[in-house]
Amino acid sequence: MTVVSLPEILDPAFEQRYGVAAFNAVDDITMDGLIKAAEESRSPLIIQISVKTVHFWGVDVIKDMFTDMARRVSVPVTLHLDHCPDPEVARQCLEAGWNSVLFDGSKLSYEENFRQTAEIVKMAAQTGACVEGELVAVAGVEDGVGSDEEGALLPIEDEITFIRETGIYCYAPPIGTAHGFYKAAPSIRYERLQQLVEATQMPMVLHGGTGLSPEVFQRLIALGTAKVNISTDLKKTYADGFRTYLEEKPTEYNPLKLIGSVRDDVKRLAQGYFKIFGSEGKA
Repeated sequence: MTVVSLPEILDPAFEQRYGVAAFNAVDDITMDGLIKAAEESRSPLIIQISVKTVHFWGVDVIKDMFTDMARRVSVPVTLHLDHCPDPEVARQCLEAGWNSVLFDGSKLSYEENFRQTAEIVKMAAQTGACVEGELVAVAGVEDGVGSDEEGALLPIEDEITFIRETGIYCYAPPIGTAHGFYKAAPSIRYERLQQLVEATQMPMVLHGGTGLSPEVFQRLIALGTAKVNISTDLKKTYADGFRTYLEEKPTEYNPLKLIGSVRDDVKRLAQGYFKIFGSEGKA
């Protein structure tokens, strides 16, 4: 069994300054491809799931599927709930044994976000799980969560207080990235990220990874970004994999070959990111 806690994966990444990919799996094909890719590359891996995907499959189905696949490999893997604004969904996942959750209170007032995040942290502690926090909404809509505009920046002192006093384990800082496909190169707030890391010594999380250059990834990782989220690129690879295979073989009706081909596409995608993030060979 190689299911581990989020800190067991991110603590060494933060200390050694490599990034761990957190992919938004949507089904057994994507999850299996990602986990097999991690095993072959000897890379730690974070499987994260959107609230929309939780509603589609169910908390226990996802947990059982993840556990069964993860126990077959020898690299560390963890299960994370992504962008959850609903404390009840977070509670269900934590009670089912998920390893960590992102409680996304970015639409709440600072005070209410602080209060609810601290409550989720206490809830997670009862099951040995941990919490990722977020104060300012990342631009872009991902799986029905978010908006087209980035939330208003807060004084960095408020962010530092939130990080230190809510009890969260890692934090998603507002550094100018966005969910979805970029229409233009984003203006990254490297200095703000550096200030937060220096003040808190906490692993940071990059949201909106799809479309960034290797150089941007590596600079952010060097500054203390230990968890790097990839969702849109995985979805594109998944959909394009089906589309391309069926276009090339319009009269073939072999579902297992189709699924195998798409799974291989997912594996190649993941292994490319492991190389960029420096996690290859770290497990």
